[in-house]
Amino acid sequence: MKELVEVIARALVDNPDEVTVTEREDGRTLVLEVRVAESDMGKVIGKQGRIAKAIRSVVKAAAAKEERRVVVDIIQ
Repeated sequence: MKELVEVIARALVDNPDEVTVTEREDGRTLVLEVRVAESDMGKVIGKQGRIAKAIRSVVKAAAAKEERRVVVDIIQ
C-alpha cells in the first residue's frame, strides 16, 4: 500500500523528492501518512478534496483484496 500511495503522490507534485509516506498499525487498521512540500499541498488535496478522495478510493479498493482497512492521512 505504501508504494502505491508514493507513486500516486509523486506523480502529482512538483517536488517528488519531498514526498514521504510512513505507515503505522493502529489495531487492525493501517494508517498511511503522506507528507509533501507545503507548495504541493493543494495539488495532492485538489479542489474540494477531490484528488485526496480519489487517492483514498484507489487505496481502499487495493486494501479490499487483502481484507484490510487502510486510512490515508495527508499531513503538512
